[in-house]
Amino acid sequence: MLDKNGIAKRIAKELQDGYFVNLGIGIPTLVANYIPQGIEVEFQSENGVLGMGPFPYEGEEDADIINAGKQTITTMPGASFFDSALSFGMIRGQHVDLTILGAMEVSEEGDIANWKIPGKMVKGMGGAMDLVASAENIIVAMMHTNKAGASKLLKKCSLPLTGVGCVKKIVTNLAFLEVTDKGFKLLERAPGVSVEEIKNATEGNLIIEGDIPEMILG
Repeated sequence: MLDKNGIAKRIAKELQDGYFVNLGIGIPTLVANYIPQGIEVEFQSENGVLGMGPFPYEGEEDADIINAGKQTITTMPGASFFDSALSFGMIRGQHVDLTILGAMEVSEEGDIANWKIPGKMVKGMGGAMDLVASAENIIVAMMHTNKAGASKLLKKCSLPLTGVGCVKKIVTNLAFLEVTDKGFKLLERAPGVSVEEIKNATEGNLIIEGDIPEMILG
């Protein structure tokens, strides 16, 4: 199965030349480390950065340059910094080609829950609700099950929703899936993971058609 970097590597293969991409907090931030050769993308962070680069090497961090998750980042040549009004104008105006978000739950209908953690203090949902309301192309990066082994790909989300019917594709540590009107369609298996393992880890309706190829990350 994949680790967090493996999930980010697979999502990075979905990037296309010229894309403006918003990276959510958590696993999505790692995608900036794996841009495929030969393409150029502009990563946007909702705290007001366009042109994010990969994470800095240890000792080269600049505490004034951070992403929405307050992690230190690097910037690419030509990067720009702006206020939240302009940043959310870009998001709400649908100028972002791809949004990559983490999630605690996704339903078979494409609903996403990613801002409320039961029993924990949460400062707020941040920009997630603006992102899911405005984005037309959302990929979720997440673990397939929680720490107790229960599925996070559900028939219905149990946590408060961030958005309804908005998720297009999901990459987990076990699989690459597409959300369809009939449920989760299995597109690829993580290396070393069987279809049966994915089926057992998925509560929502799982569509399996033909032989399911193994992911190629290289």
